[in-house]
Amino acid sequence: MPTPPFPRPNAGILLLFGAMALLFGAFALVSPLDAAIALAWALGVMALAEGLISIAILFDGQHTLPRGWLVIYSIASLLFGIFTVLNPAATAGILILLLGAWLIIGGLFRIVFATRVRRFIRGEWLIGLSGGLAIVLGALFLSSPIAGLVVTTLWVGVLSVLYGVVQVAAGILLWRRRRAG
Repeated sequence: MPTPPFPRPNAGILLLFGAMALLFGAFALVSPLDAAIALAWALGVMALAEGLISIAILFDGQHTLPRGWLVIYSIASLLFGIFTVLNPAATAGILILLLGAWLIIGGLFRIVFATRVRRFIRGEWLIGLSGGLAIVLGALFLSSPIAGLVVTTLWVGVLSVLYGVVQVAAGILLWRRRRAG
């Protein structure tokens, strides 16, 4: 068998990623609100790390961005990270509200777009329908952010479980192939 032009996949890594995805997916399905808060907290930790790294780059002198932009980014990352780590539930709630607003704006855009292109394409009503559905979903998120957060986290949980199953299956297949020869 010829050597591939890219690094060979590691069965252990695939199995590890799959197991982690399965564990997180199960956690999200059993306790979606706690999983959403945990995700927000992890996002805060990443923002803190990004802010600290950006500050280190400022003093390193090897940055390619203008110094002022790097300072602004560092401060924004640190502030967001601190707020999120200290209050991940509020961050998760704010993010679902922003998602709701974005869905409504995007839905309106799709409806306007569908009416403007109806002379040029067939099936424009599907674009308009997707806009209407986005508006409904956005309104639901805005009217009940906790329910929106739970439903969104449940979907993330389902997708994490599916991803985990695929990763574990790929890892097992790779492990068997390597073992066979």
